[in-house]
Amino acid sequence: MNIVVLAGGISTEREISIVSGTMVCRALRGKGHRAILVDVYCGDSRMAIGDADRWFPEEYDVDAAAAYMRSFDGQIEEMKRTRREFFGSNVLALCEAADIVFMALHGADGEGGKVQAVFDLMGIRYTGSGALGSAAAMDKELSRKLFAADGIPVARGIVLKRGGEHGSAEENGVGLPCVVKPCCGGSSVGVEIARTLEEYESALETAFGYEEEVIVEQYIEGREFSVGVVGGKAYPVIEIAPLVGFYDYKNKYEAGSTVETCPADLEAGKTAEMQRYAEMAYRTLKLECYARMDFMMAKDGSLYCLEANTLPGMTPTSLLPQEAAALGMDFPALCEHLIEVSLKEEL
Repeated sequence: MNIVVLAGGISTEREISIVSGTMVCRALRGKGHRAILVDVYCGDSRMAIGDADRWFPEEYDVDAAAAYMRSFDGQIEEMKRTRREFFGSNVLALCEAADIVFMALHGADGEGGKVQAVFDLMGIRYTGSGALGSAAAMDKELSRKLFAADGIPVARGIVLKRGGEHGSAEENGVGLPCVVKPCCGGSSVGVEIARTLEEYESALETAFGYEEEVIVEQYIEGREFSVGVVGGKAYPVIEIAPLVGFYDYKNKYEAGSTVETCPADLEAGKTAEMQRYAEMAYRTLKLECYARMDFMMAKDGSLYCLEANTLPGMTPTSLLPQEAAALGMDFPALCEHLIEVSLKEEL
């Protein structure tokens, strides 16, 4: 198949997206597909329009393509100031020419439904959830409300707006300790745990530096887990145990900083309960193809769904690939399987 692996973009997760895209492109190439790596925002002006036969070559240097994407890193902010359009040079033409687009985007403007809506209107096939589910999952305030309405347990929390009255941590109904995070961010960027009034004010300042809306949630002390759902069916549960602190950006992406156990060491009943909630969350948000739900389990065994990730990290050591490996599916096979599920759900 001719496949565009779409990555990069302008979110705070740009680098992680490039890493995911590089790994996916290499894996699909290894399975015999003519996959190419494309930056959704920067595009590729080197490709001539009308030369589609050469867009998906048999021989292709994935690492060189990734280096080309990174060559724009220092220019992103200036590009955002000087242009209005989101899609880079030749991006839409390349995606239209492909048999399918593998979405390796992470974060705002790529994972939140906008790109998916454009592709839907243009008849471009892609992996992952559609515009509605992507937008609902990206907005943590909305997804929390939908989860609670459908009986999926969530931590007690409130939403604050920049410039509005937010009161002290003792007055907001959540109390201390609490978790403060941007409403629509990913990869734990801007997330802090506040245990004192000073830390609370500092955490708010940090989170509001990223977005207009911030979520303040009850801090759940316990164990953290994640559950992938592919085609509506839950994968094995994986436990995430950082050696220091919580599962923040550093612990997610720095090798050796977190112990990940799959399948998680849980009683069968608790595993089944978490998988059931993961599948419920998938249906509640009207997700498609695949997603990953994150959970906390308190010391008393109570479960809390933290969020849904519609385009989770895709490297061989990412959480969803580890869950697939527990089922006997290696990383290239998983990448190919996600394409198969996407095409099947489209029919």
